[in-house]
Amino acid sequence: MFVSKIKRLLTAVVGFVLLFSVGGASADYVLNLRQGVTPISHDAYDLHMFVFKICVSIAVVVFGAMFISILKHRKSKGAVPAQFHESTTVEIIWTVVPFLILIAMAIPATKALVVAEKPGQPDLEIKVTGYQWKWGYEYLGENVSFISALSTPTAQIYNKQPKGPNYLLEVDHPLVVPVHKRVRMMITAGDVIHSWWVPDLGMKKDAIPGYINEMWFNIEKEGTYRGQCAELCGKDHGFMPIVVIAKNEADYRKWLAEQKSKKAADSASADRDWSMDELKMRGKKVFASNCAACHQASGMGVPGVFPALKGSSVATGPKIAHINTVLHGRPGTAMSAFAKQLNDIDLAAVITYERNAWGNNTGDLVQPSEIKAAR
Repeated sequence: MFVSKIKRLLTAVVGFVLLFSVGGASADYVLNLRQGVTPISHDAYDLHMFVFKICVSIAVVVFGAMFISILKHRKSKGAVPAQFHESTTVEIIWTVVPFLILIAMAIPATKALVVAEKPGQPDLEIKVTGYQWKWGYEYLGENVSFISALSTPTAQIYNKQPKGPNYLLEVDHPLVVPVHKRVRMMITAGDVIHSWWVPDLGMKKDAIPGYINEMWFNIEKEGTYRGQCAELCGKDHGFMPIVVIAKNEADYRKWLAEQKSKKAADSASADRDWSMDELKMRGKKVFASNCAACHQASGMGVPGVFPALKGSSVATGPKIAHINTVLHGRPGTAMSAFAKQLNDIDLAAVITYERNAWGNNTGDLVQPSEIKAAR
């Protein structure tokens, strides 16, 4: 009985080793590391598989020796343990062999790290700023910037609708980059520590207030790649996704031109007077993307944590005080400064909405020109 159990165990171990020794099988295995779409991610995957095979080989040798020793030299067969004390040869072997194994793993690991951190001339530079709980992207030298926030419907989050295939991994404004171009990312934060992570790109960098971390990638395949903030950054940490869309050069240039046109249109619109209905309609969308996480869609906030806006002294008090609070935030609280996050139209719209929603019928209308003056 004992021998048969040992044989079955050895058969299972051998099958496990064979499963991961075949390249195609290991690549398709659902629990394996992603191969990714950048040279860095390929290096990480190859290094992972190389070290994994070494670990499996060591396990097979060590546990194989243990099982054979248990089977062949068990007491029931009359085995008598050898009596010896110290062995210079054995000590040299178990010192030299692990040292050589570590060197064999360290050389490719060092090469991969050097490549990942090697500076070079970028084709595109993007500044990334983490906020609670969204990402700001600025295409340096292109005059294009925007905020990327979670777009999963709240009905899915509160289990009022079936969850979609990309639940909590979809945004309103994805990051768009060209394929086969070296993209340099300069990553920082505007409040607390965040971490920008997209598994398919093979890179993760912390976003730290007052400090800029740098990373780069070169995407080899068109497609949509999703990630998340990988640093616990507050109560809505799990609602801070990242979506990167890689396009060919022509489609990327077309998208970039559209963003510039949109920004020019917004800049022109900021100089005109907006109606109450226009501001409230736009403000409701801005509030849902930027404010509802704390103050709730109902404006009731979270008792004891985030204040309500419904009937609050801020949303129903002096208009200029409300504008300054939204622009500059409140130090020592979770209220962020939105001056650098939103443009004049969006700020005017969301403040107008807050002052005229949930029964806050102040009748006040905030124009983009007032935001511009308050800056």
